[in-house]
Amino acid sequence: MLPIAIDVMSGDSEPHEYVAGALRALADDPELRVLLVGDGQLLSTTLASLPAATRERAIAVPASQVVAMDDKPREAIRHKKDSSMRVAIDLVHEGRACAAVSAGNTGALTAIAHFVLRTLPGVERAAIISPIPAAHGHTHMLDLGANTKATPEQLRQFAAMGTIIARDVYGLAAPRIGLLNIGEEDMKGHEVVQSAHALLLQTGLNYVGFVEGDDIFSGAVDVVVTDGFTGNVALKTMEGVAGLIADRMRQEFQASWAARVAGLIARPVLRRAAAGLDPRRYNGACMVGLAGIVVKSHGRADSVAFSRAIGTAALAARRGLTEHIAHALQAQGAAS
Repeated sequence: MLPIAIDVMSGDSEPHEYVAGALRALADDPELRVLLVGDGQLLSTTLASLPAATRERAIAVPASQVVAMDDKPREAIRHKKDSSMRVAIDLVHEGRACAAVSAGNTGALTAIAHFVLRTLPGVERAAIISPIPAAHGHTHMLDLGANTKATPEQLRQFAAMGTIIARDVYGLAAPRIGLLNIGEEDMKGHEVVQSAHALLLQTGLNYVGFVEGDDIFSGAVDVVVTDGFTGNVALKTMEGVAGLIADRMRQEFQASWAARVAGLIARPVLRRAAAGLDPRRYNGACMVGLAGIVVKSHGRADSVAFSRAIGTAALAARRGLTEHIAHALQAQGAAS
């Protein structure tokens, strides 16, 4: 497998946190190789202190610019051609890397990825997809922020790509697809979801109809489709609720002597539950529909979470994500 290009400069955390995440990913995956893209002097100094075996699998690629979290996408494309984000994606386009990972500005990452890599035939816009913890394991959800608006046809394409990923990458035989709406009844929702619903009913996908927010976790479906605005709000809400519950549990178990004792008794169970719901385990969302693999990490990811995003990129590359989507969409187009 070609190395993974990692943008270690973009995002809300310091570069050393992303470098630490890359080193953690190397320790977890003996076959992994990485191209660390960013400040050349910083990376050279960091790599020089590593064991020789690690240095052989980590190469520094200098980039003189950084895309800030508030940079406008068009400006990032025009004026930051040597940014760590752009260089990482260029490495994929040039065939020197199998995937790119960045924790940076989602809008800029989406725009640069579209500009450099282009979308696959039959795909108008790439979408961000990620697994979400659910009763049956996890639910795949897209779009999580690449497109604030989506047409009915684009939602149909998202459903097709979500099906391919759930089936060919995660091994689900006939993934159940749901379209996120304010109710399950056919008459509910605005005209975009109504039109997308009509399109999906005509496909050969295992489309079960409209689903509500609670169905993301219930196990009723395997793939939830929505536009990037709604998907991103839902994702951030999930993270906020998870943090609120964790904080409230800590407060309650520290409220009294008896509560502390109960907390000690319950600690093993609570730790297992917390580990299963830890957002860091699910960090790393693939931008699907591009002619190359790009993975978006949470901007505030720590080294543990960032290493997960790199692991997601490695899995996508090993499973041939781009080729699977391209071939499946071609087959669907021929069948229609």
